[in-house]
Amino acid sequence: MTLSWPNHLLTLDEWEALPCDEGFRLELAEGALVMSPRPSSWHQKAAMRLGYRLDEQLPSDITALPRVEALVTRDPLTIRVPDVVVTATALCEANPPRLSAADLLLAVEVLSDGTRRVDRVLKFSEYAEAGISQYWIIDLGRPNSLTAYVLVDGDYELSGEHTGIADLDVSGHRVTVDLAALTQR
Repeated sequence: MTLSWPNHLLTLDEWEALPCDEGFRLELAEGALVMSPRPSSWHQKAAMRLGYRLDEQLPSDITALPRVEALVTRDPLTIRVPDVVVTATALCEANPPRLSAADLLLAVEVLSDGTRRVDRVLKFSEYAEAGISQYWIIDLGRPNSLTAYVLVDGDYELSGEHTGIADLDVSGHRVTVDLAALTQR
């Protein structure tokens, strides 16, 4: 696909007019278009399984969703696409084109080659500034691991580092995640 590169910071209307192509992943960072390769099979499997397992365990008023656009800031316009989010079911049922970061109870990023620093540093600070109360980073290295953070006074604090089977809290609800099973059949 040929994409003419914008020579200016994008507006929300321009973002919405971009063509869809599953060959790469697009996000918007302070108005600048950010393109990364499509995630690997393991990455996609892990995100899909995590979202499903969270959704099974959460009460009916909150839900887990994969790859939802999150409007992090309007000015400068920043739109991220976390691998998994947890939000109110009522918001999901309204079927908006994107959610406000303020509506996210949890954002999860699965590390990939080419995005590790972005997920650990840039999104870490963006999500905290946007007020997302929990942030998880999953590393699919051997063994699979999950680092959990909780927002305290505007900054993320480490709430746990996990391998194997992890017992975690999502917005006051206990969930169990078998981290090895995220990528194993």
